Order: sequence, then C-alpha cells, then structure tokens
Amino acid sequence: MPNLGLTPRDVARELARRYSTMTHDELDILESVLVPMKFAKGEIILGEGQVCENIYWVVKGLVRQFYYKNGKELTEYMAAENSIVMCIESLFKEEPTHLQIQAIEPTIIYAMPKAQLEAVAMKSVNIQILFRKILEESLIISQIHADMLRFESAQDRYQKLVKRSPQLVLRAPLVYIASYLQMTPETLSRVRTASLMG
Repeated sequence: MPNLGLTPRDVARELARRYSTMTHDELDILESVLVPMKFAKGEIILGEGQVCENIYWVVKGLVRQFYYKNGKELTEYMAAENSIVMCIESLFKEEPTHLQIQAIEPTIIYAMPKAQLEAVAMKSVNIQILFRKILEESLIISQIHADMLRFESAQDRYQKLVKRSPQLVLRAPLVYIASYLQMTPETLSRVRTASLMG
C-alpha cells in the first residue's frame, strides 16, 4: 500500500467526526471498507461508460467531474481535500455514467464501495446515518450549484465560489473554474479583475 500520509483509521475518524458519531467497533467496520487510491495529475478516476461503484473521499489533491457536450468539455463539480465526490445517478442505478472524474493535481482518495457500505449499514445505525448524511450533502451541493447558475449573475457566482471554496479558486485551472461557473474564460477574467478592484 502506498504511503498516503493518513491511515485508514484517521480517515474513518474524520468521516465519523463530520457525519456521524461512532463507537470503537463501528470505526473498525468503517475502516474495513475504505480502499486507498492514488492518482497522478490528469489521471481519470472514473471514465465515461463505467459504472460508479464507490463514494470517493478526497484526502489530498483536487478532482473535477466533467462531461462532453457537442465536443466540448464541461466541468460540473470540483472537490478539494475533505470532500466527497461520486456520480450519484450511476451509483444508484448501477448504470454506465456519462460523467468522468479526473485528478487535477496528484490526488489521494479513499473509496467507499457502495455495496460494502450498504452491507455494513444494515448492522450499524451510525453507519446508516453516515451514508445518509453523505448523500444529503451531495444532493444539497448539486442543488446549490444549480440554483447559482439559474439565479445569480456572473459576478455573484464567482464571489460565492470564492467564499465557499477558496482552495478551488486558488488551485484549479481558470478554464475549469470558468466552465464550472458556466462562463467564458474572458468573462471570468473580467469578473476576477472587478472583484480584485472592488
């Protein structure tokens, strides 16, 4: 196993701290389902046409979720450390996804296979709560993003991202940030300049 800086136990504790309190035994169970993975910059974590079988917890690095439309790459989601990423429709329907997940930086992830998580959740109420809270969080993030694109001006979208995810703004390539905020790189440049001056 590669040296990932954090042990599976550390990751289980962090997940419990964030989503659901757990006993010592429950931490053991959660730790047993975690699968460490390492990706180089630019590497595809989940490709188009694959079935998403895992919930991914980003321990180190930066990832993005994207898809192709009319030959253009569109970034739908980005996540830095201590964030969840998954293709939720593929995960639950067990069907191939149109989305791809890619490492933007060298990235360390712990995967939680859905099948194993569901199996252990049958035996533990706290792991059930953790599973539910992760799904709730994912849906809320999607809804916030959709509402931002529907209702906010380019300026407000950028400001919101700066406030909510300063790491993304500092680390992600501008072309991905622009795509995520559904604006051209030129508009993003103007908005950033206005923000710095304002």
